[in-house]
Amino acid sequence: MEILPCPVSATFPAFARGLKEEMVAGTCEVALARRLETELRAAKSAQLSCGEVLLPANLLPRIASQVLSLAEVEPCGLRGCTLYIDFAASDADVRRIAEIKCDNNTVSTFELTLTLKQDPRSSSWHNILPQFLKNLTKGGTIMISHEFDITKKKLYRSYLE
Repeated sequence: MEILPCPVSATFPAFARGLKEEMVAGTCEVALARRLETELRAAKSAQLSCGEVLLPANLLPRIASQVLSLAEVEPCGLRGCTLYIDFAASDADVRRIAEIKCDNNTVSTFELTLTLKQDPRSSSWHNILPQFLKNLTKGGTIMISHEFDITKKKLYRSYLE
């Protein structure tokens, strides 16, 4: 595989370089968090068979930040990532609910498996709701825990290994 140089070069003043990189990283983080939200919305009725999925307030930005930090050291960065999203209702019940190919034009160089866990307090929380509120959400409500696991699998070997 041959790597061609980019014909466009841009120079930024030294004081603005850190700011620009921070802005780009923040934009990527927001875009990835939105993509995760879109995939979870699609999986809500298709794979999870529920009416509502409740997420902690900062869960998606935290996941996006961690995904970006894991992609930083990869040859193609985030473009070479395939992200699998699994949902664990319990330790024995884990199912794949979504798959995100970050760039369809780039060969995957690594895979990340994100495992979202059901909040263990969700069953007790659901029991205290009045019946009419339970009926408002068809198929029930799933509460996602603030804890998650991300595992990384490299799909290449470097010369240093």
